[in-house]
Amino acid sequence: LVFLHIAIPLILLLAMWIHIQRISLARTKPPRGLAAITLGALVVVSLLLPASSQGPADLATVPAVVGLDWFLLGLYPVIDMVPPGVIWTGALLFTLVLIGLPWAPPRAEAPAAKVFLDHCNGCSRCVADCPYGAITLVRRSDGAPFLHEVEVDAGRCVACGICMGSCPSSTPFRRSGDLITGIDLPERSLAALRAEVIEAAAQLTGTGRVLTIACGFGAGGAPAPGRVVLPCVAMAPPSLFDFILSRGLADGVAIAGCAERDCQNRLGRSWTLQRIARERDPFLRNRVPRPRLLTVWAGPSEVARLEAETAGFAEALAAMGPYADQRPLDPAEARGAAAATTARAEQIVEAAK
Repeated sequence: LVFLHIAIPLILLLAMWIHIQRISLARTKPPRGLAAITLGALVVVSLLLPASSQGPADLATVPAVVGLDWFLLGLYPVIDMVPPGVIWTGALLFTLVLIGLPWAPPRAEAPAAKVFLDHCNGCSRCVADCPYGAITLVRRSDGAPFLHEVEVDAGRCVACGICMGSCPSSTPFRRSGDLITGIDLPERSLAALRAEVIEAAAQLTGTGRVLTIACGFGAGGAPAPGRVVLPCVAMAPPSLFDFILSRGLADGVAIAGCAERDCQNRLGRSWTLQRIARERDPFLRNRVPRPRLLTVWAGPSEVARLEAETAGFAEALAAMGPYADQRPLDPAEARGAAAATTARAEQIVEAAK
């Protein structure tokens, strides 16, 4: 009994500690709302269907009726229909399947993020923002006048792009033809993202134009006119929203993340909201009017809600009129976007070979 009550919980605690080593800012406690609902449900069930104690066991008597605690002994009646050996074998196989899930063949993942030291000063923002502990700070290796650089563990990186959104070099306002940031995704670079935004904006017409930056795991995951789908909305740096509005690409920006209660990349929603609120680097500039930004957190089954909120947002934008502080996209920026689109297409073709 001492082993069952003390050793097994300690072993489970050790296993949980091992489990959370691959993620950062792990949350081991449920939200207060969920904890309160679970506690309330258990209290109600215990009052309606109490598991009352029975009399002392008499091993000389075969009981005719046994009151079961269905919460803990739900499989016990199956013993009368299936041999015990089959039950134990099934339970063991089921347990082994659960234990083996972490070692199941992984699905095909996009290439890991890549660091460009020429544009990295080792500020560690991407290290702090990575949800999976895939980025670490190491000593500088290229002789640049900085103490550190970042290093990506490809085995942990899921190519969510949050690191790109946190990099201070990630600004679409840069005019250089080779738009490179400190840390980038090989298959979804900052230059390609800017080009996609410009292309999506060209599909918008009329008044109250809304350009949507959507999470691929949420209600906006399907392609649509005027929509750019990303692995995570936190991949979009705040300067991208400023770029869209100040260049007149749209009258407003809708940020459509995945469900508020279940962010696919754990911290994407939190980081996006904190950047917009100027609580986390990189900050959204004060000049960006917040009424022209809409955030919607909706899961794949909430497409109708996303469409309704976006439509209402478009009506509000139409009533506001065009954004006053605009400087239209110049030909050099448009050419840079076209070049980035061509380069991205070549990358995709090369990867498919």
